[in-house]
Amino acid sequence: MSDSVYVTSPSLSPFQAEMKVKSRRVAILVPGPVSLFELGCAVELFVLPRPELENWYQAEVLALPGHSLEGLAGLSLQAPSWKSLADFDDVLIPYWPIEQSAESNLITELQALYQRGGRLWSFCSGVFLLAQTGLLDGKDVSTHWRYRSKLIKAFPLLSYREDCLYRYQDRIACSAGSAAALDLGLEIIRRDYGHEVASVVARRLVSSPMRQGGQAQFVDRPVSRHPDLLAASLDWAIEHLAEPIAVDQLAERCNMSRRSYDRKFRQSMGQSPKSWLLSQRLQQAKNLLESSHISIEPLAQATGFANGSSLRHHFRGQFGLSPSEYRRQFQAK
Repeated sequence: MSDSVYVTSPSLSPFQAEMKVKSRRVAILVPGPVSLFELGCAVELFVLPRPELENWYQAEVLALPGHSLEGLAGLSLQAPSWKSLADFDDVLIPYWPIEQSAESNLITELQALYQRGGRLWSFCSGVFLLAQTGLLDGKDVSTHWRYRSKLIKAFPLLSYREDCLYRYQDRIACSAGSAAALDLGLEIIRRDYGHEVASVVARRLVSSPMRQGGQAQFVDRPVSRHPDLLAASLDWAIEHLAEPIAVDQLAERCNMSRRSYDRKFRQSMGQSPKSWLLSQRLQQAKNLLESSHISIEPLAQATGFANGSSLRHHFRGQFGLSPSEYRRQFQAK
């Protein structure tokens, strides 16, 4: 059996359509003590002015009453106090003290915002606040792997997923820890503005826009002494996704045996070479569905799938909808 990996007039999404007319207002709610990294991610993604982009988010950082915004190394922040969410479209919780119960009026306002069509997002420990609303019951969620046990114990009706960087369901999204905040933020931007704008933001962040939600949070390993050994094969594979790619070819480009390459790949990437190739092909298919009018058969060939049926099968398995449905929702006019 061959080792070659053959992965056998559109409308805007509601949020993209709205953003053609006006910006969405985002409340970034911050308790104390401050988690500087997650707050910094939120500010960089949604608050930083981007005059080159039309109708960018109108985001505000709001301190919760009674919370002192102090961080590590003696840092102290000031922010306007939160009073109401009535004028906001979306809410982001970049972090939350995991043992703390929220005030009932905050819970009520979050529930009301969601019921009127707003979106709720959390980074890292922020899921502990969203879980208190009851809106996560029965849903798959993510948070930092360190908080897994406490989250499951405190909120047994939700389903924790440790094999993902973020989850986005029914206008509610939550990310795993630390750097996964950037992955979720870029996914939100991609859904709202398309992959080209998300790529612009990612370049500003000096970050890759390619990490998908469905992969492991971390791999328990030391930093590689030879980080470039795999890089050449990965770069080559991305440039040749339209072609059949054998794992043996990738191993040869690294001057490794197939067995050594498989082992090192799993240690470094947290998945097999074939799984990684499939994820890259699906990501490229998503990009083309958003940015072009190529029909499904030639699009499948351009991304290395054997045919349109194979693309549809894997696309629906990964994203829960067909390529055509995805294009109707996310392709910008």
